Formats: sequence, C-alpha cells, structure tokens
Amino acid sequence: MAESPLAEAARQSVVATLAPVMTAVLAGFLIIGVALPVLPLHVNNDLGFGPFVVGFVAGAQFAASLFSRVWAGSHSDRRGAKRGVLVGLSAAAAAGLLYLLSLAFVKVPTVSVSILLAGRAVLGGAESFIITGGVAWGLGLVDRQHAGRVIAWVGTAMFAAMALGGPVGTILYTSFGFLAIALVTTLLPLMVLAYLAGTPAVVPQAHGEHASFSTIMQAVWLPGLGAALASMGYCTILAFSSLFFTVMHWQPVWMAFTAFGVALIAARAIAGHLPDRFGGARVASVFVIFEAAGLLLMWLAKTSLVASVGAAVAGFGYSLVYPGLGVEAVSGIAPKNRGMAMGVYTVFLDVAMAIGSPALGWVGGHAGLRAVFMVSAVIVACTAGVSIQLLRKPKHRVAA
Repeated sequence: MAESPLAEAARQSVVATLAPVMTAVLAGFLIIGVALPVLPLHVNNDLGFGPFVVGFVAGAQFAASLFSRVWAGSHSDRRGAKRGVLVGLSAAAAAGLLYLLSLAFVKVPTVSVSILLAGRAVLGGAESFIITGGVAWGLGLVDRQHAGRVIAWVGTAMFAAMALGGPVGTILYTSFGFLAIALVTTLLPLMVLAYLAGTPAVVPQAHGEHASFSTIMQAVWLPGLGAALASMGYCTILAFSSLFFTVMHWQPVWMAFTAFGVALIAARAIAGHLPDRFGGARVASVFVIFEAAGLLLMWLAKTSLVASVGAAVAGFGYSLVYPGLGVEAVSGIAPKNRGMAMGVYTVFLDVAMAIGSPALGWVGGHAGLRAVFMVSAVIVACTAGVSIQLLRKPKHRVAA
C-alpha cells in the first residue's frame, strides 16, 4: 500500500530527526565491522597464536556487550540517552588506543594479545552504550507512535555498517596492516563525537523512581523471547551461509548474507512504518512467516540462485520482526525506563546468538549443513506463537 503524502512527510521527518543517532550507530558498528574479518588474521599471522586464542580475542567483545547491556540502559535512563551514546563513542576511541598500544608489543606476543583482548572488551562495552543509548535517544526525539520506525532505522544503520565494514576492513588490512584498523577505531568515534556536540539531547526524567530490573524483565520477556527465536534465522545466515555455499561449491560465498542484508535494509526503508501503523505483534506475526519460508527455501535449494533468493526472503521477513516486537517491548514502558527496557530486550538477541551458533553447529555436525536451515526455520516459526500471545495479552504500563 502506497504511503499518503502526509505519511511520506512524517517518514522523512523521522529519518531527518534520527540522523545524528544513525550516524553514531553507523560509526560504532563500522569500527566493529572493519575488525571482524581481519582480527583472526592479525592474531594468527602477526602474533602467531592458534584458533583458541583467535576465538577468545574475538569473543571478548561479544561477552562484554552481553554483560554491559543493562548497565548501558540504566545509564541512558538516569544520565541521558545522548550522554550514553557519547560515553560509548569515547570508549570506542579508547579501544582504538588499546589496539595501537598492542602494536607496540608485537615482538612480545603475549603482552600484545593481552592488550588487544582488553581493547576488544572495552569495544564490547562501547557497543552496548552506543546501540542501547541510540535507540533510547531516538525514542525520546520522536513521538511515541513512531517507535517502530526508530528501532527499524537505527537497526538499519547497524546492519549497513556491518555489511560495509567487512570489505573496508579487508582492504585496509591488506594495504596497511592492523595499524589502519587501529587508527580507524580511534579516529572515527572522535570525529562523530565532534559532530554530535551540537545536536539535541533528551533530558532524562529524573522525577520518581525508576522501575527495577525485575519489573522491566516482567514487561519485556515475552517480546524478548520472540525476538530471540526470530533471531535464530539471522544467526543461521551469519554463521553458516558462507560455509554452506563453500560446501556446495557455490560462488561467491558471501552472496547469501549480502542478499539477506540488502533485502532487510530495503524492507525497512519501504515498510518500516508498518509496526507503528498496524501494531508490532500483528506485523511480526506476518513477517515471521516470510523469514521461516526463506530459511526453508535455503534448506531445499539446489542452486546458489535459489539459496540467495531464500536468504533475501528471510531478510525481508526478519526486517520487521525485530522492530515489531521491539515496539511491543517498549509499548507499556514509561519514557524514563526505555533505555533499560531496550537494554534488556537486546540481551535476548545476545543470548540467542551466543547459544544459537554452537547449538546449530551441533545440528550441522550431526545432520549436515542443510539441516541447520530447516531447524532454524522451525525455531523462527515459533515466533508467530509469541506474537499471537502478545496480541491477546492486556497492556500494562510500567512506571508511568
């Protein structure tokens, strides 16, 4: 259905208002993306460590992100969401300085990798503050009825940065070594900090008590569970699509993930207003069918074209499931508690990624890679049940 001129104007207004937030998120995840493909090469080739240390260094960021989510949300609620983003960008620059410091000890690999490990942990905390504070900042800048667009557009900036970061990081590392990655990680957040200095903030609502973690969890756990189930599809594409293409001798091996990301970004650009217009749970219950169908198509695929189409359909479906359920997560939350709510909601995605990758890997090891896509499709389809339950559940406002 085409948008009316008024709706189109409202959409453009929301995007313009969110520009500073999206810039911060884009920068924050770009520096994460540039390191992902080259960090294993640096740790293995330049420092001489094996796969265990490579995995340990890479995973430090994600572990730190998981454990800092709630802290980041609470800080954004109490000290201001924009301030939370600024803290995250400052921490990201500090991580870059640690990267640079680690290069001074390349001839002492144990010291170098220890400093690099600290940098990865700091970057994980920075990521939590940037994305959690960014969503809370965006929710405070626009009217409540545009919550779905905020979550969708901020998420789009994140996906775009991750997609761009891989090739950029590879080119930089190939041309200039890990020094280029360290410099980008240091300088890009500082440039964005300067840009954000004059942008509007949202004053934290200091009056009254903030809701407790248990109260927020009670309100958020059901949409969070749905998001975790739906995110298993994203986890499958991210972790196993390139390996599946390699085993099937299909080229290029990154096509499925690219198709997933392009379809997701396009769908959010075109239809990101739907959760606000028709309700987050209702939209999620429809789009999750597309996500599951796309994964099943990959399971059945006999050619790279069919598999890539399946990945695109899955990306189209996931595009509005996560923001749709995010709307449900914050719909009953007072503005002063939205940062904590989004922090808790995002934890469910972190847990899904942490548990899903090894669990699906076990499935692939015992039943073959094709089975991974079938099993994830079944798990994703369970999100529809959560969405239906949310439609039936009466809304309660938390700490109004």
